[in-house]
Amino acid sequence: MARKRAHGEGSLRQRPNGIWELTLMVGSQSDGRRKYKSFYAKTQKEVKEKAKAYQSAKAEGLDVDTVYYFSDWADMWFENHKDNIMPTTQESYQYTLRILKANFPRKKLKDIKPIDVETMLKNLRREGRSISCLTQCRGMMYQIMNKAEANDLIRKNPVRFAEKMRYREPVNRKDAFTAEEVSILMERLPEDRIGLSIRLMLGTGMRSQELLALEPRHIEPDGSVIHIEQAINMQKGTAIIGVPKSRDSYRNIPVPKSLRYCAVALRETGRKYIWEARKVDQPCNPTYSRDQFRKALEAIPEVRLLTPHSCRHTYVSQMQALGVDLSTIQSIVGHADLSMTQHYLHVQESIRMDAVDRFSKAFPTGHSDPDGPDEPSCKVLKFPNVG
Repeated sequence: MARKRAHGEGSLRQRPNGIWELTLMVGSQSDGRRKYKSFYAKTQKEVKEKAKAYQSAKAEGLDVDTVYYFSDWADMWFENHKDNIMPTTQESYQYTLRILKANFPRKKLKDIKPIDVETMLKNLRREGRSISCLTQCRGMMYQIMNKAEANDLIRKNPVRFAEKMRYREPVNRKDAFTAEEVSILMERLPEDRIGLSIRLMLGTGMRSQELLALEPRHIEPDGSVIHIEQAINMQKGTAIIGVPKSRDSYRNIPVPKSLRYCAVALRETGRKYIWEARKVDQPCNPTYSRDQFRKALEAIPEVRLLTPHSCRHTYVSQMQALGVDLSTIQSIVGHADLSMTQHYLHVQESIRMDAVDRFSKAFPTGHSDPDGPDEPSCKVLKFPNVG
């Protein structure tokens, strides 16, 4: 039999199966009838604590009467958030989201505790997931739960209080070509589209997806400057023209004098894109350019077989080795860290030009005199459409 308690404390009884039940009146229904909510626990103390927590949360303005499951809330969060990210990033987010939802299939949002987050990450690690995957899962879950906290659905973000995992595996540094390898590449690469492109990536720090999106209009007639205004994005396996990686990626890259002939030759394509697919006026798929990159490097056994993005890391490391200050390098490569923007604004053009001149002197190609006139002297090369 239920025992009536003091005002606001509801009625308490022990059910035939030994479970304690505490029932509170929590308001009125639309038809005017009283609305009740029941709590259950193995002991009187536990059931009283549940009811007290509910009353406290309601007093704080939390939405405790609507039941939100993690999976449903995560989908709502993604729908609201996806317009803020690029299509390629959306696909990556959806992959991470599937992992999170699989670990909290029917878990109520308010029931997720820090220990649950820690357990999820440990389980993922036991499954053999990469450190990058674990980091992305934790980061996305933090955003999801943070939005729930901001909307008064939970008191505190459990991810904030979850202990961070200590990864024992050493973080691999990004590979970059050595100065000797750069010199060999400058001398031995073929004078075709891929050879000229690799030289430019090594000498400008340009991303490969920025190179593939270049149109002739983005290159100055004398090859002295390349204007980065767009980049290749992959959407469901198709290469499309999109925006650069970040706001700071919009930039004008000064080209070393020794490499301006490469920019001029690539500019004189007669087509919409420097790297154009078989289909007219369509950009080349990065998979094709990566294959061409690999074949070009395989033909030079003295050089390691790295990735196209290694050219960007090579540029940064070699420019540092040549004594160029970091803020100048960041201004040229378009670093995405917005906290460095003020440093970029104070880099004078004369300093930037001096920086790229050092590259010309360090890695000559024989096609131009680093100390001579700016005009390139080379024949114009024509290239067929690519796959």
